[in-house]
Parts: sequence; C-alpha cells; structure tokens
Amino acid sequence: MGGDEGFRILSGVDGSGPARLALEWAVAEARLRHGQVRVVTAWQFPPVTVGMEGLIRDPDVFPQAARRLQNETLQRVDSEGVTVTGDVVQGHPADVLLRAAEDADLLVVGSRGLGGFTGMLLGSVSTQILHHSPCPVLMVRTRSRTGGEEE
Repeated sequence: MGGDEGFRILSGVDGSGPARLALEWAVAEARLRHGQVRVVTAWQFPPVTVGMEGLIRDPDVFPQAARRLQNETLQRVDSEGVTVTGDVVQGHPADVLLRAAEDADLLVVGSRGLGGFTGMLLGSVSTQILHHSPCPVLMVRTRSRTGGEEE
C-alpha cells in the first residue's frame, strides 16, 4: 500500500463541519505517516422539475461553487508540511469518493454531510462508503462537550 509516493489519504469535503474535521484528521495523519492528502468535492446538477428548466442559465456555476467551497475549507486547515491536492468531480458524492478511493490507502470522511436529517448517526453517503469502500475508512464524528451533536 502507498508505493513510492507515500501513504495516500483521500478526504471528502462538502462544506460541512464534520467534513472539515475529517480533513483536519487526514492532514494530521498524513503528517505522521509522511503521506499526502487528496481532497475530493463532488457536485451534481440539481434535479430539474417541470417549469425549472429556464432557471439554470449557467451550468458552470455548480463546479465553480464546489471549487470555492473546497478552497474555503482548505484555507481553514493547517496543512503545512503535507502535500494536499484537490479535485472537484461531477457525480453523486458516494460514487465519486468510492472511485477516488481505489487509489487511496485510507478514506477519511465526516459522519454526516450537508444533507440528511439532523440527529442521524450516519448520513446516506457515509453509509454507502462504509459498505463499499475499496480501502479502509475512518469516519469522523463531531460531539459537543455536553455529548450532543454539533454542526
């Protein structure tokens, strides 16, 4: 595992608090293992319903927004001493991360992203990743000091 380029960690970033904490953990682990981190942010066109076709005038807005979100997250994480690369990929987040994980030694994600229902232990993307990942998975979950979930 890892080959000549060192230990390869993949981290999914969607702008959520758990995803940022997962990236922080991934960078810290890469620093310890003299590895590298690849950050992947997935984006999708929103579902179009009848009458909405004319509302999407610039399809480039979605990948641009995903890149901006990824860059903002990367700026909030101290990655000094670690090679961190970022990709923005079109597709369902679970599918995108599972494909990217084929070249990784470890996949690190937050337990819940931006979608879903508050209070769920795992989101649907996290669940898919746990069941189908081609590499080991580390799931980062946030907790407040009082034991409840925090954003």
